[in-house]
Amino acid sequence: MNTVPAQPGANASKPRYANPFGHLGAVRRLVAPAVARPFAVVETVVFMLVVLAISWAFNHDDPLLLRSGYPWLWFAPLVVALRYGTLLGLLASVMMIGTWQVFAGAAGAAWPVLYFTGGVLQTIVAGHFGDTWASRTVRASAINDYLNDRLVAITNTHYLMRLSHERLEKDLLSKPTTLRDSITELRRLSVAHGLETPVGAHDADADVDPQREMPGAQELLQFVAQACQIEVAGLFAVHGGRVEREALARLGDAFDLDPHDELVKRVLETMAVSHVKSEDRPVANSKLLVCAPLIAADGQLLALLAIRRMPFLSLNFDNLQLLLVLLGYYADGVEHSQQVRDILEQVQGCPYEFALDMSRLTRLQRTSGIASSLVALTFPRDESGDSFFEHVMRRRRSLDLMWPMKTATHSVLVNLMPATDETGVDGYLARIEASLDAQFNLDLEGARVGVHTLHIGGMEPGPALQRLLKRSGVDV
Repeated sequence: MNTVPAQPGANASKPRYANPFGHLGAVRRLVAPAVARPFAVVETVVFMLVVLAISWAFNHDDPLLLRSGYPWLWFAPLVVALRYGTLLGLLASVMMIGTWQVFAGAAGAAWPVLYFTGGVLQTIVAGHFGDTWASRTVRASAINDYLNDRLVAITNTHYLMRLSHERLEKDLLSKPTTLRDSITELRRLSVAHGLETPVGAHDADADVDPQREMPGAQELLQFVAQACQIEVAGLFAVHGGRVEREALARLGDAFDLDPHDELVKRVLETMAVSHVKSEDRPVANSKLLVCAPLIAADGQLLALLAIRRMPFLSLNFDNLQLLLVLLGYYADGVEHSQQVRDILEQVQGCPYEFALDMSRLTRLQRTSGIASSLVALTFPRDESGDSFFEHVMRRRRSLDLMWPMKTATHSVLVNLMPATDETGVDGYLARIEASLDAQFNLDLEGARVGVHTLHIGGMEPGPALQRLLKRSGVDV
């Protein structure tokens, strides 16, 4: 479950949460957990013992209620199977059989074949559905995490675009940089070798903690200070909810950060920009003027920007909102900086957004097993080929990312398709072929369109993309 960072001026004490399965209450989560916990075996044994004890107390002569006219006791294994799956449902069934052996089998009673056969089959069927829906829940949760990352990045980009139009009208002549320059510079900083890369960061199997790698921290601080008119500030890393005293970067006069400062504690609590003149909760005894979080797209707090001095007229909502978005844009790039850097170094000319999303999808495939695909379509460089090329580009799916390029002899369209396996690729190609047939009365072969596919996750994204482009006739 991901937390959406609050915006400046919003009610910071009430964070918002994104939950794709609705707002489940505590009782419902207890009855139907999304995944089985390691303690599930103990819970199953205790639950069955309690049920069997109650049944025995109700009728000492018939603890399994064999003569009640309905197999009431099989509701207990049914609940266990629906809650935890087939294996633990069978464990509950074994406890039922053991109970019969203790109370009835030892006395020489006849084995009730239909009673236990029907109960075990019912438990297996219920457990199968429990396992199936638990797997679908995990898959849907993983896809939702990825879509949430995309949504945060798109929201930040949309805000920068809207604000750029407003600022262009107000102070284009007075500002040293435009917001388009800001986006370009933040992309460069997030993949720059500003700090020494940790040991093992270039290994394919190494998992680098974004908090340990903040490339271009000093350059970031200087650039943000220029864009938002900051005079004295420091950038401090956050590890496990604790703010480090040693600054990653400084601007102006050096100062010590008090981790117990009221503005610092408020930022750690609300994950939003805080300043001394906040309308809802003003601060009187803080040594800071503004404190802003550096939050990645997945909601992880990487660092704090503590500001001691800035012009009075710069302390306004628009400027603080711009500060938060710039920091968030940089943090989103830092989260995938190493892999994005590798892709950009190995595949010359690859767009930054394309490399960043390919990095996200590679991690998604390795952590959750959700397949994504690349499809490269090659078109001849002539009048009809250019027409086909533009026609296919206009039929992109909403979540796909396209990278069009042209060589001397061909036009190539590389389509990155999130959460799309072989079946989804076949469906996409079928739709393209149907569209070409309806518009030009041609199929892919008749239109001389070459098709090259690649499923993400089999190898590192940089070399994989490089091989796909070479197969498509692009020299990288």
